[in-house]
Amino acid sequence: MSEVHEHKNKTVVTTEGMREMEEKLRYLTTTRRAEVAEQISIARGFGDLSENAEYDEAKNEQSRLEAEIIQLENDIHNAIVIDEDNVSTDAVNVGTTVRVLFVEDGDEDEYTIVGARESDPINNKISNECPMGTALLGRVVGETVSVDAPDGTYQLKILGIRR
Repeated sequence: MSEVHEHKNKTVVTTEGMREMEEKLRYLTTTRRAEVAEQISIARGFGDLSENAEYDEAKNEQSRLEAEIIQLENDIHNAIVIDEDNVSTDAVNVGTTVRVLFVEDGDEDEYTIVGARESDPINNKISNECPMGTALLGRVVGETVSVDAPDGTYQLKILGIRR
């Protein structure tokens, strides 16, 4: 599994992340498309299309929506889904939760390593592509790693790895 993060042009996602992408695609292609079509229809009723700001904005929204749908379809098509139930806890990988000690200040915290699309730092879900995620990938319990972050370098000791 440790080779997963090396695939270029592939989106690495957990099973939950894939489900969320598919739900969002369903929403965009059904509900949101219908809402935008309704906006266009209403705006058409406002008269001359050449001077109709509402119509222009609705058409722009339609373009943005279609671009987002295409991107999401592409991401889903190119996704590598990590089944967390089969992820080894021998080393840090996408789908694992790692307990770390910040060497400088003695603080401990846990982070779940996820694909870039699922990154949610506020909820301690960090991307396999961010500085901390990259430094931790493939490492094992007991190792200390250096993380080169935008605000400086810091040391993390890996205390535990779980699913």
